[in-house]
Amino acid sequence: MILLIYGLILKFPLFLHRPAPLRQLEDNYLYKLILDGLRPFAGESGFVYGLLAFLLLYLQANLLNRVANSIKLFPKPNFLVGMSFLLVSSLLPEWNQFSSTLIVNFLLIWIFYGITTWYNSPRPLSAIFNTCLLLGVLPLFYSPCVAYIVLLILAIIITRPLRVGEWVVAAVGFLAPYYFLFIILYLANNLRPYDLVPKVSFHLPRLPASLWITFGILLLVVPFLIGGWFVQDNLNKMLIQVRKCWSLVLVVLLVGLLIILVNPGDNYQHWFLSSIPLTSFHAATYYYPQKRTFPLVLHWVIFAFAIAANYFG
Repeated sequence: MILLIYGLILKFPLFLHRPAPLRQLEDNYLYKLILDGLRPFAGESGFVYGLLAFLLLYLQANLLNRVANSIKLFPKPNFLVGMSFLLVSSLLPEWNQFSSTLIVNFLLIWIFYGITTWYNSPRPLSAIFNTCLLLGVLPLFYSPCVAYIVLLILAIIITRPLRVGEWVVAAVGFLAPYYFLFIILYLANNLRPYDLVPKVSFHLPRLPASLWITFGILLLVVPFLIGGWFVQDNLNKMLIQVRKCWSLVLVVLLVGLLIILVNPGDNYQHWFLSSIPLTSFHAATYYYPQKRTFPLVLHWVIFAFAIAANYFG
């Protein structure tokens, strides 16, 4: 309930305007299908899209917090991860739009949790297939997510011993959504495979276009670096499985940076796919300091900027 109130304060501008869903060149078949389904009763813009965006953000905050507590990312259960997610997602106002990356990030939290269970799963083949099946759906929402093949490879290397059968199952799971979608489109006489296959090209990241964006990125990076130092300082006190989870957090960040290079974009929406690791390290910045003054001051500075950026920026 406190997270709900906290989120409403930060994201109330979503309900003040008539937001439109974000449309990007990299949006793929499934996201376009969702927009076509919403258009008859939601229109091209309106309250519905703002409500959907808020619900997705709030559910992601709760889900990510539950995952962090479940895998014992921190020594004691807390709500800092959920709070950090709502705060981080408010630093760049366009991250609050209903978009394909918002849906992808919701699925990515499930995928991250699924990967963390590979290490000690009693049925590893089933767990790997289910997670990779969901991973294969991501590029059908947002084309640059094909880069998550790198996440798949590194996750198997980190969590599992070398077994050829598991690699084959992972590949089959990742390709299965394309296989079934191609069959459905073929039977519907609407098969255009070149429209579905992701087009990959590399570009340098886009430079900030305003002071609002510059400060927003700065407040993303500085607590992330501080949290990284605290995690590194406490790494020896963690169990092996928790260390592997933090390694997977860094892998998600690595692939998120890769997507930034794959997609130049005309905005910073694709940067949102790095929110899971950013949120985790922000939470570490608030959790580990013994003196509470520093994290409190840092939180309220970021909170004040988020309010200013969303209401007045």
